[in-house]
Amino acid sequence: MSIRLYVGNLPKEVERQELQDFFKDAGEMLSVKVITDRKTGKCRGFGFVTVKNDEQADRIIEAYNGNEFKDSQIKIEKALPRKKGKEGSEAPAASSSSGGGGKSSRRSNRSRSSSPSSDSGSAQPDPRWADELAKLKQMLATQTTNS
Repeated sequence: MSIRLYVGNLPKEVERQELQDFFKDAGEMLSVKVITDRKTGKCRGFGFVTVKNDEQADRIIEAYNGNEFKDSQIKIEKALPRKKGKEGSEAPAASSSSGGGGKSSRRSNRSRSSSPSSDSGSAQPDPRWADELAKLKQMLATQTTNS
């Protein structure tokens, strides 16, 4: 079964062949893909490498994660299954990311969407912060009555 690896933090000026040459000592790869911007044709900062099996994927992650590639410290991890988006384009689907650039805006867009309430048309607060919000409201009410 083939395993897809996410390769992040790639420089803007990179070609597929350069990335393939970087991994030449890792063994045979099924495919190497650099994700490019449709308008500029430049790398969007990530790509994918597909290898034959899980063992080879683990070896590549251990050997290459954090290495320098064209003055950038690359990040390699197993990719999550691809999710269908509005555009149908590939998005970085890594298992964990810290500082994934544009990912935070997509994540916040998803969390902002609220289900319609039968009582009112207003947006409901995020339930994860409901207790904190209630405390803040109470503090604000106490401050305004003391003033």
